[in-house]
Amino acid sequence: MMNKLYFIAFFTILRRELKRFLRTWPQSLLPSVINMALYFVIFGQILGSTIGTVEGMPYIKYIAPGLIMMAIINNSYTNVVFSLYLMRFSKSIEELLVAPIPNTLILSALVTGGIIRAFLIAVLVTIIALFFTHLHIHSITITFATAFLTALLFSLAGFLNALFARRFDDTAIIPTFVLTPLNYLGGIFYSINLLPGIWHTIALCNPILYMINAFRYGLLGITDVSLSTAFISLIACNIVLLGINLYLLNRGTGIRP
Repeated sequence: MMNKLYFIAFFTILRRELKRFLRTWPQSLLPSVINMALYFVIFGQILGSTIGTVEGMPYIKYIAPGLIMMAIINNSYTNVVFSLYLMRFSKSIEELLVAPIPNTLILSALVTGGIIRAFLIAVLVTIIALFFTHLHIHSITITFATAFLTALLFSLAGFLNALFARRFDDTAIIPTFVLTPLNYLGGIFYSINLLPGIWHTIALCNPILYMINAFRYGLLGITDVSLSTAFISLIACNIVLLGINLYLLNRGTGIRP
């Protein structure tokens, strides 16, 4: 009986999450699709016609996996950080805290909402990409696993940000000053093999580089980094963030007076 109640609670929270961003799709979904379309036009077609090929691939085809991954990262993070912060701001989080449901269920429902939004955006961006170039799946297992682990990681990161955000502006600090630079320096628009000396070494310290390259391998079969390193780091980061979030949630950090 208790398992059934937990099942109902999980899908009630998840349904609320889905309704929230689907109801406001012009603000939650459309901007990402438009931004990615502009990237394909400006970087893919205009600059791509000048650049030619990278790693033996047409430039527009080479950047497509990175743009899809960037959309996954931004939307999984944004969905959870805004959702939890708004719940804290409106005090509706207190309704969940007094309900007889475990904190793991609350966390998993909010994170699942972020993953679903990320995958929905990924599908839309992929459709946009197909208007500009041909994509084939080299390995569906690696493609799906990388997308899932990345969406999970940044959903957990968004949850952590929301726990410590004191003002609405605080929810935009990480996306603006951390995610955006790491995305652009993560090998979306270039191969790190083109970077000289020290810059190549610095690029290898960027965690997003491994996610983008693993996803690129899943779609195109090419990568600049070790796949085993990419997956080990992804899994390790997910475990660490999951543990931190559960610890803070059980302590009531940011959600209890």
